[in-house]
Amino acid sequence: MSFYQCPKCKNIWQYPIGKCPDCFLELKRALSKEVKVIGVSKVTIPTILHPRVPYFVLVLEDKNGNKWAHKSLKEYKIGEEFILESNQDKNTVAVWRIKYDILEAIEKVIELLGGFKINSQTKILILPTLVSPKHPYLAINTNPKFLESLINYLSNVGADKKNIKVAAQSFDETPIEVSAQKSQLLDVCLQNQIVPFDLAKGNFVKKTQDGFNFEISEEVFNSDLIINLPILKLDSKMGVRGASENILKFLKKENYLGLKYLCSEEEIIENLQEVLLARRSLGEGGPNFLTIADGQTIQKTAGFTAFLGVILASFNPFNLDRVFAEITMVSNLPEYLKKINIEDIPIVGRKAGELQYEVEKT
Repeated sequence: MSFYQCPKCKNIWQYPIGKCPDCFLELKRALSKEVKVIGVSKVTIPTILHPRVPYFVLVLEDKNGNKWAHKSLKEYKIGEEFILESNQDKNTVAVWRIKYDILEAIEKVIELLGGFKINSQTKILILPTLVSPKHPYLAINTNPKFLESLINYLSNVGADKKNIKVAAQSFDETPIEVSAQKSQLLDVCLQNQIVPFDLAKGNFVKKTQDGFNFEISEEVFNSDLIINLPILKLDSKMGVRGASENILKFLKKENYLGLKYLCSEEEIIENLQEVLLARRSLGEGGPNFLTIADGQTIQKTAGFTAFLGVILASFNPFNLDRVFAEITMVSNLPEYLKKINIEDIPIVGRKAGELQYEVEKT
């Protein structure tokens, strides 16, 4: 948990308000360490937003005396140390609640996955969801604050913004520039001196996977780290849309439309995923294709939005979509997600049951 303290008057806030309202100085952010449980309440009555019972509401305190509440399916005892374990298994899904600070949530999920090493020479390709010229509050495209927080995180851990590319392309008649401007993602790129890249204007490399002839953007193979940055949604046909579907934008438009005519979108996603996961990370032997999903405000099947307030991250976008479906209690899943047993997915941070509720019924 992050807290924000004024360097002069020493007042502390849980909210990233920017400046102290009394001293007008920039607040300094401090992360909580050595957290202990100082209070436990057991809840046995379900509600719409908390259908799974029993659960426990913990009062946590760090070494500086800062206190906050935390929902948990696991029972703790007063005085017990509160520790969250990380997991470097490539199939792990990290889940965290976004309270007030998206940057803090991004830091947390990457930490829970074991982190990764980057430097000023690392070439990073970011693929946000950008499908329509709509304002951010409609939750159709990746939220601009989410993209900005990721860029800030990468810069803080040593990346050079000159080596960061934010890429997208249009699969319909709407120019990608129009969608980028209306979604405010273009503003984020320009403010950070990052030139957005239209994948349709670049070169494509031919790859074959189980009889599928793909034409994949050359940028995928020229990058050291790929970050898939989708916004998560509910869908009447596929159940969920987000992490797995977003990677289709790496394909050449004509190639995608031709494949879609011959086979299902599920089959395309499955086989394209195998090509991307075959890439290896920065000298570590693991995958360098990371998905960080925006689940703060999500779009429901009728087009209305709901506040979910979560962030999910994984090196396996299939597992990420499956955990998202579990959190939102979606039942009509595509076949490639039905094959995944939720019990077989290592989940770190927050458990799916702690955040679970039927979003469509709210």
